[in-house]
Amino acid sequence: MAYRIGLRWRRNGIASRLCSFLAIFPAYTLALAQEVPTGEAAFTEYVASQLRRETGGAAVSVKGPLTLALGGIQAHLDRIFTFCRSNQPGCSREISNYVTVTAQIYKGRSAPPSKDAVRVVVRRQAYVAASQAALPTGAPKLPLRPLAGGLVILPAIDTPRAIGLLTEKDMQALGLSADGAFRLGVANLSHRLKPLMDVAPAVRPGQIGHISGDVYNSSRLAMLESWSALAKAQDGKLIVAAPATDTVLYIGDDTPIAIDALRTLANTVSARAPNPLSSELLRWTPRRWEAVP
Repeated sequence: MAYRIGLRWRRNGIASRLCSFLAIFPAYTLALAQEVPTGEAAFTEYVASQLRRETGGAAVSVKGPLTLALGGIQAHLDRIFTFCRSNQPGCSREISNYVTVTAQIYKGRSAPPSKDAVRVVVRRQAYVAASQAALPTGAPKLPLRPLAGGLVILPAIDTPRAIGLLTEKDMQALGLSADGAFRLGVANLSHRLKPLMDVAPAVRPGQIGHISGDVYNSSRLAMLESWSALAKAQDGKLIVAAPATDTVLYIGDDTPIAIDALRTLANTVSARAPNPLSSELLRWTPRRWEAVP
């Protein structure tokens, strides 16, 4: 469902009615995690315990400092360990993202892929790096297409338990090339999702619209042409943000005050979301999305 939220923008930023949006928006809360160990061995065991819990008790073994094995998957923790040493406040969230990605890959390995289940997802470059690191050593690079800024598009498999990234092995099993997987993923999404204008009515200057509640809402950004009618209804002005995987915010105003309001709201929603994506702003053009500085 899309809401149109009127905000009284002032020259010094957005007004207090931002709170009215957050009252309507689903209440996201950040779970407090136990303190993360700082030593390599203890850190490795800590992440292993998180993986066991996320996978429902799967056999996760410690192969060495910062290296885990899970059902044929070798998970390297070097990058995330380095991140945690330099960014303690964001450490727990980064571990949670890494564990979720790795568990999704593990759970998806047992189910044979189906063409009907192929989708595309929009993710950050950092997500791709974490997913690639969770694959066995020497595994082919995950296929991706640039979207704009730090966001990319990836082919994925929709399963009852999780959304898993489509690997080269999966594509071979389905008889798909990388290009074919992207085309099929977009086509399947277009059949699955409601037309954009049904869930995202045009907004006037001074308003922020949003779409929320479906995990594939952010994937709508991969379907550039589907946004053209909304852009036209807003006199050609359309700037969006996808602060969570199930949420897209948008405006039909490109003034500095409007852009500042959207950026502020995107940062707030992303910080509260259990499934954060990106607070980057993207401007629609007929040929591509363009990052807004």
